[in-house]
Amino acid sequence: MSTNETSKPEFFTREFTQNPYPVYEKLRQNDPIHRVLFPHGDFGWIITQYEDAVEVLKDNRFSKDVIKRYGPDQDNIFVHNMLFSDPPDHRRLRGLVQKAFTPRLIEGMRSHIQDIADDLLDNLKSQDKMNLIDEFAFPLPIIVISEILGVPLEDQDKFRLWSNSIIDATSEENSEVFEKHAKEFIDYLNAWFAKVREQPGDDLISQLVVAEESGEQLTEKELLGVVALLIIAGHETTVNLIGNGVLALLEHPEQRELLIKQPELIHKAVEEMLRYNGPVEFSTSRWASEDIEFHGHHIAEGELVIVALDSANRDEAKFKDADVFDITREKSAHLAFGKGIHLCLGAPLARLEGEIAINTLIRRFPDMQLQADVNELEWRPGMIVRGVKEIPVQLK
Repeated sequence: MSTNETSKPEFFTREFTQNPYPVYEKLRQNDPIHRVLFPHGDFGWIITQYEDAVEVLKDNRFSKDVIKRYGPDQDNIFVHNMLFSDPPDHRRLRGLVQKAFTPRLIEGMRSHIQDIADDLLDNLKSQDKMNLIDEFAFPLPIIVISEILGVPLEDQDKFRLWSNSIIDATSEENSEVFEKHAKEFIDYLNAWFAKVREQPGDDLISQLVVAEESGEQLTEKELLGVVALLIIAGHETTVNLIGNGVLALLEHPEQRELLIKQPELIHKAVEEMLRYNGPVEFSTSRWASEDIEFHGHHIAEGELVIVALDSANRDEAKFKDADVFDITREKSAHLAFGKGIHLCLGAPLARLEGEIAINTLIRRFPDMQLQADVNELEWRPGMIVRGVKEIPVQLK
């Protein structure tokens, strides 16, 4: 398959968003390092095979620094965090928040997260139906991250609006509202930081504000950027892990029955959900910091490179029967949370929330059924997350 042929708009269409996996399979076989015109008008590369993906994710020649690539014109708060920085800034920024997300501290939250899941489902006892995303998959992680950060839970709907707008900004139809919602988000955070400075607590934002005021570890822009990232990433991944995971169980009733009978399989089940239809479809952007010869392709300095994580996780060269959803699969080295120094900081929390949410849901509502044609569900636009906007289910 030639570059000209594969540059046709197979990507970024409604059909692709609904089910990208046939396109990925074709590219892995014929054009795994694929040059494409992105929606914003730049040519770049999409990496679709597993081994190539790991190599890119770990290669420090591919820079994450947006300002270094595009200059001060791209200087907005959403790039002043560890996700869009290179060492040594990356190490400094990640180190400030890492202590709040250690596996030991996250495991210590298990009983509290279980209580949150139970409370949410208790509120549904009198209902026959629900929208899984709005009534369960979204509230659970936003409650948890709000408590960790110390922001008011009553503002969760604002966080969702702002987060969706920012995440979906890669979709042309949503770009117009980005600036409005970004300004609202920034104004909110600045007002909240002012309150915290007056009366700091034990929460993570208070710790970061203190670090910022020390003048050595965080700038004002970095404080905004890190907290914005934590609010957005702190719930987006888990919302889509729960949504995509439950959807896979609904589409594979034999796997759901197995999990109901053997709830101890939940650890393997969540890993398989992350691999099979992961919540983050593409890695965030990287740019070649120099001219790079990469497996027969010349990637010019400054060119955009993105890893198709969900494609890599269906690579038959790495995963046997890769298109099969199997919750008994031995733990796999999937790339749902990335690889290398930018491995998702919140992965232990997302895994724990997913395990508790999904096991509790199917235990409480074992006969739950999807109330829609799976092919007509609307998937979110954009080039980062992979998730369904709504999943209507019959509970009883």
